[in-house]
Amino acid sequence: TSAYSSPAKSLGDPGITPLSPSHIVKDSDADDAVEQLFLVVVAIDFGTTSSGYAYSFTKEPECIHVMRRWEGGDPGVSNQKTPTTILLTPERKFHSFGYAARDFYHDLDPTESKHWLYFEKFKMKLHTTGNLTMETDLTAANGKKVKALEIFAYALQFFKEQALKELSDQGGSDFENNEVRWVITVPAIWKQPAKQFMRQAAYKAGMASPENPEQLIIALEPEAASIYCRKLRLHQMIELSSRAPVNGYSPSDTIGTGFTQGKEHVRRNRQSRTFMVENVIGEIWSELEEGDRYIVVDSGGGTVDMTVHQIRLPEGHLKELYKATGGPYGSLGVDYEFEKLLCKIFGEDFIEQFKIKRPAAWVDLMIAFESRKRAAAPDRTNPLNITLPFSFIDYYKKFRGHSVEHALRKSNVDFVKWSSQGMLRMSPDAMNALFKPTIDQIIQHLSEVFDKPEVTNVKFLFLVGGFAESPLLQQAVQSAFGSRCRVIIPQDVGLTILKGAVLFGLDPAVIKVRRSPLTYGVGVLNRFVEGKHPPEKLLVKDGTRWCTDVFDKFISADQSVALGETVTRSYTPAKPSQLVIVINIYSSEQDSVGFITEPGVKKCGTLRLDLTGTDAAVPNRREIKTLMQFGDTEIKAMAVDVATSKSVKVGIDFLNY
Repeated sequence: TSAYSSPAKSLGDPGITPLSPSHIVKDSDADDAVEQLFLVVVAIDFGTTSSGYAYSFTKEPECIHVMRRWEGGDPGVSNQKTPTTILLTPERKFHSFGYAARDFYHDLDPTESKHWLYFEKFKMKLHTTGNLTMETDLTAANGKKVKALEIFAYALQFFKEQALKELSDQGGSDFENNEVRWVITVPAIWKQPAKQFMRQAAYKAGMASPENPEQLIIALEPEAASIYCRKLRLHQMIELSSRAPVNGYSPSDTIGTGFTQGKEHVRRNRQSRTFMVENVIGEIWSELEEGDRYIVVDSGGGTVDMTVHQIRLPEGHLKELYKATGGPYGSLGVDYEFEKLLCKIFGEDFIEQFKIKRPAAWVDLMIAFESRKRAAAPDRTNPLNITLPFSFIDYYKKFRGHSVEHALRKSNVDFVKWSSQGMLRMSPDAMNALFKPTIDQIIQHLSEVFDKPEVTNVKFLFLVGGFAESPLLQQAVQSAFGSRCRVIIPQDVGLTILKGAVLFGLDPAVIKVRRSPLTYGVGVLNRFVEGKHPPEKLLVKDGTRWCTDVFDKFISADQSVALGETVTRSYTPAKPSQLVIVINIYSSEQDSVGFITEPGVKKCGTLRLDLTGTDAAVPNRREIKTLMQFGDTEIKAMAVDVATSKSVKVGIDFLNY
């Protein structure tokens, strides 16, 4: 049926009609489910470029343990995380993850490697796919396709096994999955289907199940960061805007040096991998008063997202003030710019061919670039050298019939020279130019957020996520916003989200008020009113004139929702004798929705209440209560027949409609 024909008419579905003026119930005891006791919380930060996990035992929540050191690391890149790369055998079975996957793939002979399936940076696909389903595919480096759900499940299963193994080794006895509460972080700006997709992948990986969904929490990355930032002590962060010398350095030194000092401090303590989170509110937090606002900017590999929170005392609960926003402005953008530069010098046709024919060497080149990318700084004067893999030089000569050196000479890219040691030599300006488009987008977006009326007088801006380690980004944020608020970077900025996610898993109720990302409602019939309702929506049933496809709103986009808040509506079947009642739930990004047929309105759930076999003594107006519970990253819906208390529950589903 076309988008504008009436779904209700075509189904011949008698439908439901609103009974009463709607009311909102604050149901504090809606969830009387017994809180399960988990021995440990394990959080997984599944990032676009790198991933990791951390855990804490519920008996000693002030200790957060970051996962064991991984085998294989890159020069110039020190962190506790592993690259988000995955390798499947030619038979499509899981082979390895992280450095192990990358190194194994790299060591394969080119004739062999083209049969293996290697994936990297695949998380972005969930952000960029408009109509994500359980069937969405991912493309491996060799061009072959695999279901995204399988790849995500393999990756989560790998983390699950690693974490359980580490916990078992540490405790000396086998750790069971049912003793663990899992937390997986996702960008706040992801659409609902992507968040649900992550949950489905975790079920497939065996972390939790539809029967036991509470075992898994999907946490929003900037929220997790926010929870951790509350705990910061002064020595655990670097304040870019401080005018006083920090640790004896004047502000101009601090961007670079305070950071190195901080890193040294962290590195010395790395052996322990255990971070103490004092059960206090950090000093910075103690300066915050009731109602103070701060922004958390989470800048990662793929996306940058920002949330605006407000403090609610006395417990210091958080309230989200402005719905999460952001976009695909992560550090990957810098890699794309580098790739564009290479295309400009060596020709797009060659780069495309090289990636397909020598995928492992391409990965090598990008690793070499990554370590130089991390050396970029605003005040750097000496050039950055990037080693070109031998097979690049070799393949280029075969492909073009002249040398790489020749190509560099005749390309009009003057910032990039060929050094006699077989390296690309980039001037600092050339490197900074690669960062510019991405950083400009972040600053532009932040300016728009700062201009929103909800975002006036923000006290702090916390810059977190892997990309926040970049001095270029730090300087840009500081110079753009340093006069409006204090810009603060936690010391181990790449692990901020991971630690916050653990804290969130230990106490999920710390976030009290969220903004609904969408408008939700159900499709109903209303009495047809001449002149008010469009004639094409008229449906005459048993002599009654109905207006079909009306969208009865439960909650609007960007409305505040308290955690666990339940919105209730009462309906009655349009036809009293009707025994199977179908309630369809719809969502839209628009605030005001009149009809379910409007563009952008999507069906995202169905409640099917079957009342056959219930007593004949049915009241002449049967009341069907419909409840939607908001607040968690998931949304639950339920329909109850008031006369018989028969009920049906459903989770809102964005993937299967």
